[in-house]
Amino acid sequence: MSATFKHMNTLRVPVITEKSYTARSEANQYIFKVATDATKQQVKEAVEAIFEVDVDKVQVINVPGKEKRRGMHVGRRPGYRKAVVKLVDGQSIDPEEEA
Repeated sequence: MSATFKHMNTLRVPVITEKSYTARSEANQYIFKVATDATKQQVKEAVEAIFEVDVDKVQVINVPGKEKRRGMHVGRRPGYRKAVVKLVDGQSIDPEEEA
């Protein structure tokens, strides 16, 4: 399956944090920021098409935005949706290269 524009639009950016590196090494899980209307099935299809791997399981989390203050001015950062993708044993990807 080749990657299309729809697949590229579903996966926005990989999440590169200390926690994501731990999940990658211990549980073969990769974390991505995804489109706010993306479903688990769409995320699975996008990862399989872009990285050419087999996906075992997808978990989707809605992260709420945070309220930020600077003096008396109150603002709000936007929320986002992220997906935790578990690959089949023996497979791996390098999200920094592809995304």
